[in-house]
Amino acid sequence: MLRILLIDTCGSEGSVALASQSEIVASETLPGRSASERLVAVVRGMVHTQGWKLRELAAIVVVHGPGSFTGVRVGLSAAKGLSEASEVPVVAVSRLAVLAAAAGEVEGEVCAVLDAGREEFYCGVYVGQRCVREALMTEAEVREVAAGCEAVVVCEVKVAETLRELEPRLVGEPVAGDALPFAVKRVVAGEFDDVATLDANYLRRSDSLFAKPKGEPAR
Repeated sequence: MLRILLIDTCGSEGSVALASQSEIVASETLPGRSASERLVAVVRGMVHTQGWKLRELAAIVVVHGPGSFTGVRVGLSAAKGLSEASEVPVVAVSRLAVLAAAAGEVEGEVCAVLDAGREEFYCGVYVGQRCVREALMTEAEVREVAAGCEAVVVCEVKVAETLRELEPRLVGEPVAGDALPFAVKRVVAGEFDDVATLDANYLRRSDSLFAKPKGEPAR
């Protein structure tokens, strides 16, 4: 049986979920800044409640950014620590990929946008689960990229108001369980990340506008 642990601490609140096969069987929210203090304990408690053991998991899935610098580090560090302790492989998923998936069935490209502060934005373009590009962009760059997309999806009111001419879809902030479709596909294919080299998905401007080549899987 495919059992998966999912972690997302990139947003305003952290979240953890457990999935069996393709269904979420348990989830918990970590309010505010409590993720750093409670995350590992919550994970162990949830696993114990389900009667599972960490080492029996098929994968530990972590949404590794972009997002809050501290939040991203908390989730990633926890996933790495749990992986090393249990010898369970890790799958890292981009928060922008999860956000883009919230647009639902869309013909063509979907542009997902998150606030990066300092009048910049994290922007990702996807076709289904395939990443076309991800980068840190200015408002003008986002508008240029989004103009060629079938849909624009955001989860922050501030971003929706800034890009209102693009008629973005405002959805709820992604949570850990939303990464499950990406996780299942990667686990079944045996596509895991190297824990030793895995880093946060910060999307610095040095990544350049067209940071990821077409055809690269969303991570």
